[in-house]
Amino acid sequence: MAIPLQVRAQAAAAQMLYWLPKPVRRLIAGRPIRVDGQELALDAQLLLRLQQLTGASLVDREYSVERSRKALDGSRHLVSGKPIQPVDTREVSIPAEHGEVPATLYTPRGLPTGSGLLVYYHGGGWVVGTRASHDNTARYLAKHAGVRVLSVEYRLAPENPFPAAPEDALAAFDYAHAKAADLGADPARIAVGGDSAGGNLAAVTAQQATRRGGPAPTFQLLIYPGTDATTRRRSRELFGNGFFLVDEHMTWFLDQYAPAGVDRADPRLSPLLADDLSGLPPAYIATAGFDPLRDEGEAYAAKLEAAGVPVALSRHEDLIHGYVNFLGIGTRFREATAEAAGALRVGLSLKA
Repeated sequence: MAIPLQVRAQAAAAQMLYWLPKPVRRLIAGRPIRVDGQELALDAQLLLRLQQLTGASLVDREYSVERSRKALDGSRHLVSGKPIQPVDTREVSIPAEHGEVPATLYTPRGLPTGSGLLVYYHGGGWVVGTRASHDNTARYLAKHAGVRVLSVEYRLAPENPFPAAPEDALAAFDYAHAKAADLGADPARIAVGGDSAGGNLAAVTAQQATRRGGPAPTFQLLIYPGTDATTRRRSRELFGNGFFLVDEHMTWFLDQYAPAGVDRADPRLSPLLADDLSGLPPAYIATAGFDPLRDEGEAYAAKLEAAGVPVALSRHEDLIHGYVNFLGIGTRFREATAEAAGALRVGLSLKA
């Protein structure tokens, strides 16, 4: 789909803003923001200032699902950057009980067959977000980790509430393992990963696959994952307003995904609450310092470590939620995403 001229002009203007001298960018962004012993990166503060000036929001002001999805689809062109190349794509249909789950396979050009593969679940509160909204994220991880990426279009709420998404997520991993040869991947080197709600689905998939026996992921790439839908932690109180992911939006997302009658302590929704985490694959968990989800992501890392699971926890204390989607502006967001790609490369470098 062609990007509208107005959107392209806005994207160019945003990029030019980040090219201004640092003192000018600081003047536009405002005084440094310090909370909880952390200072917000100028790149992130400038983005928040732009969001404030334009009135942009992650969720429509009237909480319309349709308009929220449409707004995200448009705004992604402003911050994600030009499609990262050379990366080839092809569409894939994953069989599932309810029909088919669409997916896109990303392959860095020239990557030999038998590579590692990442099954990737996009973020968006289980309500918004698509493969398209995370296209450049998938491209970046594929190119810089040197792996294939299978990006999954799992069913969204409220049309398909919990547990539709984790069912699709597990079906996608099973397909990737069973069809690894067709995908050009090594079945012994398949990771699951995602950001935010997608990180939640990756953690849940790793748990479910491990506990049932049989094929399981060899690595987890969890980027600011939601892990506990039952508890409000300190980071949600500190950063629940003004830092991109807003407290009331989190509540709305969860109400769409897990409405009345759903047990929010179910480990398929709150993987932190699983009784036994032993035997799970090694994990890289990234959190953002100014993110309401920070503390529950770090609590999951601690519980994995206590269960004997190898874990690398990385808090990017100067960043906000959503940074893997902001690859087209500034430099700090790419730096943090590059670390995730490096962790994935290492995590899939050795067979289980």
